[in-house]
Amino acid sequence: MFNRKKLSIAVISALAASPLAYAQDESEKGKIETIQVTATKRTESIQDVPVSMSALNGKQLEKLGLDNFNEYVEFLPNVVFQGTGPGQNEVYIRGAATTQTNISVSTVQALQPSVAFYLDEQPVSMQGRNLDVYATDMQRVEVLPGPQGTLFGASSQAGTVRMITNKPDHAGFAAGFKTSISSTKGGEMSNSVEGYINITPTNDLALRVAAYNDSQGGWIDNVLNDPDNGGYRGSAQVISRISGGVLADPANTPVTVPKNDALVEDDINDATYSGARFSASYHINDDWNLLVQHTQQSLNTEGVFSYDPNLEGESSTNRFQPESNDDDFGLTTWTLEGRLKQLEVVYTGGYLDREINSLIDYTGYTNGGLFSAYYVCRYFGLPAEEQECLDPTKFYKEETDTSRVTHELRFNTPVENRWRLTAGVFYDDQDLSTIGLFKIPNTDLFPDMARTLVGNEGINSDGGPFPSEVGFVNDITHTIEQIAVFGQGEYDLTDTLTLTLGARWYEIDDTYKGSTTTADVSGRLRAFGDGSDQALIDFFGEEAAQGYIDAIASGQLDVSLVDENGTVTVDDVIYKASLDWKVNDDVLLFATYSEGFRPPVTNRVGGGAATNSSGVFADFRIPVYSTTDTLDNYELGMKGDFLEQTLRVNATAFYSEISDLQTSRFDPTNISFLVFTDNVGTAEITGLDADFQWYATDNFVLNGAMSWLDTELTEINTELRGIAPPEGSRLPFSAEFSGNLQASYFYMLENGWEGYVNGAINYTGDRLVGMTMDAYVMEDATQLIYGTGSGLKIEQEAALFEGVTYTDESGNTFAGGRYVQESYAVANIAFGVRANDWTAELYIDNITDERGMQYIDTQQFTPKVVSSRPRTIGVRFSYDAF
Repeated sequence: MFNRKKLSIAVISALAASPLAYAQDESEKGKIETIQVTATKRTESIQDVPVSMSALNGKQLEKLGLDNFNEYVEFLPNVVFQGTGPGQNEVYIRGAATTQTNISVSTVQALQPSVAFYLDEQPVSMQGRNLDVYATDMQRVEVLPGPQGTLFGASSQAGTVRMITNKPDHAGFAAGFKTSISSTKGGEMSNSVEGYINITPTNDLALRVAAYNDSQGGWIDNVLNDPDNGGYRGSAQVISRISGGVLADPANTPVTVPKNDALVEDDINDATYSGARFSASYHINDDWNLLVQHTQQSLNTEGVFSYDPNLEGESSTNRFQPESNDDDFGLTTWTLEGRLKQLEVVYTGGYLDREINSLIDYTGYTNGGLFSAYYVCRYFGLPAEEQECLDPTKFYKEETDTSRVTHELRFNTPVENRWRLTAGVFYDDQDLSTIGLFKIPNTDLFPDMARTLVGNEGINSDGGPFPSEVGFVNDITHTIEQIAVFGQGEYDLTDTLTLTLGARWYEIDDTYKGSTTTADVSGRLRAFGDGSDQALIDFFGEEAAQGYIDAIASGQLDVSLVDENGTVTVDDVIYKASLDWKVNDDVLLFATYSEGFRPPVTNRVGGGAATNSSGVFADFRIPVYSTTDTLDNYELGMKGDFLEQTLRVNATAFYSEISDLQTSRFDPTNISFLVFTDNVGTAEITGLDADFQWYATDNFVLNGAMSWLDTELTEINTELRGIAPPEGSRLPFSAEFSGNLQASYFYMLENGWEGYVNGAINYTGDRLVGMTMDAYVMEDATQLIYGTGSGLKIEQEAALFEGVTYTDESGNTFAGGRYVQESYAVANIAFGVRANDWTAELYIDNITDERGMQYIDTQQFTPKVVSSRPRTIGVRFSYDAF
């Protein structure tokens, strides 16, 4: 979403169920090529698979210059890429979206993804931060909308994305490279270089190496914080209101405004992808083959990829700490394929090791939360004239190590049989260890505060209650272990009618260990797992334990899935059924029922009671875990080639229901940033995906795709009424309508070269932000802090925050609503020349310099906007030798 370049021939082919081919025989010229996919874990023609899907093969990926999955997704109307920057994104498909935990605690308390992400056979999904794989030397990319859980397991709830790499080719030597350079309006230059080489030392051994480096220049400016010109005011009024009115005279309380003089810089949001992939393929004998691959990648970013809408322009921000994100991973995979008589056997496994080091400006924490004044103001026992608020500058530093080991053994019966079966067993072991260091308080404040709170004996040698400027620590280890048995069978009822049945049994153990500065997570979960009154008394103390005992006895607090080791265990069976009819050689109709699920999520402070247990929060307690949520999907689809295979039209209508909907949430009046996950209700989604490709002539191609969605929150937990959107509201982040159109024209030059021109336009409709109606509250904070509102559009969904006290000093109650990521259209054009093995292209992306709202980030209690890259002009050159 940050490198908007490289729209070349038929980029909108990426939207369609099968893309166009550009190197065709004369007899096939002007016809649509059908590519082979493995969506059902067999190799089949994409038009014969009774599954709605999109695919783009490697030849097009190379010619189009699509290096990142986000570039591909940009033109898929039923797929949404939401996040705050490279390596910090989440994928949603067909409107099945809720609110993820903000990035500062995503590794501690995020939901599992609703879309599974695969690199070849290896699942590489991760909560809050999907692996950002650079798409170099790819064979194809497959996107499968709708539940794919029977074959692809957990997190394939709303769909699956698969990036399939080029494997070593035993045919002989091959090599190639491509390079590009571009300039972004108001930003820095970008450049990239990629290359690969394929060699065959022996007839049975083939080796392939691909390497890349892509430096993407920034365009966001960190401008001087100027309180007299719309800058950060650090208002004592907002601190007092959010903190419960603790300041005696907030309007006249002196405030230290944070300074960013040393950090003022243009184009701060740089990103660099660099890495390599090493592959070896060995023919053991005529029946067995072994493939081993290793991918190593480093992603390094600086700055932020969002602007402050309250500042002038659409590229300005105020940040008060240096920010960076270093994301490195190594992925080793292996696949052994062979035959046992008529049975095809595949064993595949992988080991993923990922390290993340982030430094994030956390100054916005002061903009909201019960303890704002506690962290930045002197007011304990002081008269109004002596109260003051100090510098609120804060940071968050994260160090996260993730490892993931998977094994899958599966068997396929011969494809020519009237009945066909794919069956196997799958094992997955994920381990995530994270340490988050928060500078929350102003350290100059604490000698006085500490004496007031804990007395002289509680003060450390440096004069404060904390040993350093780090005031809060998350130290968490999260392990998810899964085993599953799956099978999918097909039976040809007639020569044209096929029945498909599939099922998957799974068992997942979720183990959450560690502690925060204020809580022993491991001990808490072991106490709940034991379940006895004595265990709860031993951990919480006799007085506090009674509340937990009563909540468990009444059924208000469910601990039935926790064992004595603090592990949450779930198991279930999901199903799929499909009936497809091959009307003729060119038309396929299908009807499908399928189920998908997301694993449970254990909360770090499960069982905690609301500080203000009144109104709808009477007797409220944070759930110990959110249970599995499931998606039931019904769809009718058609795939067809017409007009002698010059026109392809594919369409799928679907209805989905999500039960026990998981979302990230917080109690804004009590807990503030203490984010947790919960099952909040149910939702329904009705939609239609459609795409077409038309070879109008041998030289003129027209492509289009569109998605209609009607999403509805049908049930919501009682205590969320007035906070979450009401029943009947739309789910977040997905537009009711999105679509695109592209035209490509090819022509021959006098010297035998081929030229081409293509243009594309992509439209994205309005989308609502998040699952909390907090926009008016954030607008109030923005007004108090900056002296101006954000100017962003808000959809009011409730007259008042019913039962929740959201008032200012005058007693005014705020309306409920969500920010709107407004609709936008981006147009691109490209001019190219191709001859033999080389291609040269001039392209202009975002011709009109549209700053489309791709994400509104509210984690700092004032909105920040992630937008599309400004107008970018570039050239690209590629060469392939075979």
